Amino acid sequence: MTKFFRDFVRDESGAAAAEYALILAIVGAGIAGAAFFLGGEVSKGMTGAGNKICAVPAGGTTSIC
Repeated sequence: MTKFFRDFVRDESGAAAAEYALILAIVGAGIAGAAFFLGGEVSKGMTGAGNKICAVPAGGTTSIC
Protein backbone atom coordinates (compact mmCIF):
# COMPACT_ATOMS: atom_id res chain seq x y z
CA MET A 1 0.00 0.00 0.00
CA THR A 2 2.85 2.41 0.73
CA LYS A 3 4.30 1.67 -2.70
CA PHE A 4 0.98 2.78 -4.25
CA PHE A 5 1.01 6.11 -2.36
CA ARG A 6 4.70 6.68 -3.12
CA ASP A 7 4.12 6.06 -6.82
CA PHE A 8 1.00 8.23 -6.75
CA VAL A 9 2.87 11.18 -5.24
CA ARG A 10 5.73 10.87 -7.73
CA ASP A 11 3.44 10.53 -10.74
CA GLU A 12 3.58 13.75 -12.81
CA SER A 13 1.54 12.66 -15.83
CA GLY A 14 -1.40 14.90 -14.89
CA ALA A 15 0.82 17.95 -14.40
CA ALA A 16 1.09 18.60 -18.12
CA ALA A 17 -2.68 18.49 -18.55
CA ALA A 18 -3.14 20.98 -15.71
CA GLU A 19 -0.56 23.31 -17.21
CA TYR A 20 -2.24 23.15 -20.62
CA ALA A 21 -5.61 23.86 -19.02
CA LEU A 22 -4.17 26.92 -17.27
CA ILE A 23 -2.62 28.21 -20.49
CA LEU A 24 -5.90 27.63 -22.31
CA ALA A 25 -7.80 29.57 -19.65
CA ILE A 26 -5.39 32.52 -19.87
CA VAL A 27 -5.49 32.61 -23.66
CA GLY A 28 -9.28 32.26 -23.64
CA ALA A 29 -9.63 35.16 -21.22
CA GLY A 30 -7.40 37.28 -23.45
CA ILE A 31 -9.47 36.44 -26.52
CA ALA A 32 -12.72 37.18 -24.68
CA GLY A 33 -11.38 40.52 -23.46
CA ALA A 34 -10.20 41.50 -26.93
CA ALA A 35 -13.52 40.50 -28.48
CA PHE A 36 -15.41 42.52 -25.85
CA PHE A 37 -13.27 45.62 -26.45
CA LEU A 38 -13.15 45.33 -30.23
CA GLY A 39 -16.87 44.56 -30.43
CA GLY A 40 -17.67 47.94 -28.92
CA GLU A 41 -15.25 49.72 -31.24
CA VAL A 42 -16.63 47.97 -34.33
CA SER A 43 -20.17 48.84 -33.23
CA LYS A 44 -19.21 52.51 -32.84
CA GLY A 45 -17.58 52.51 -36.27
CA MET A 46 -20.60 50.94 -37.96
CA THR A 47 -22.96 53.37 -36.26
CA GLY A 48 -20.80 56.31 -37.37
CA ALA A 49 -20.64 55.03 -40.95
CA GLY A 50 -24.40 54.45 -40.99
CA ASN A 51 -25.03 57.95 -39.69
CA LYS A 52 -22.87 59.42 -42.46
CA ILE A 53 -24.61 57.36 -45.15
CA CYS A 54 -28.15 58.01 -43.88
CA ALA A 55 -27.67 61.63 -42.89
CA VAL A 56 -30.55 64.09 -42.95
CA PRO A 57 -30.15 66.28 -46.07
CA ALA A 58 -29.65 70.01 -45.56
CA GLY A 59 -33.02 71.66 -44.99
CA GLY A 60 -34.75 68.25 -44.65
CA THR A 61 -36.56 66.78 -41.70
CA THR A 62 -36.14 63.04 -42.36
CA SER A 63 -33.26 60.87 -43.40
CA ILE A 64 -32.93 59.58 -46.94
CA CYS A 65 -32.73 55.94 -45.79
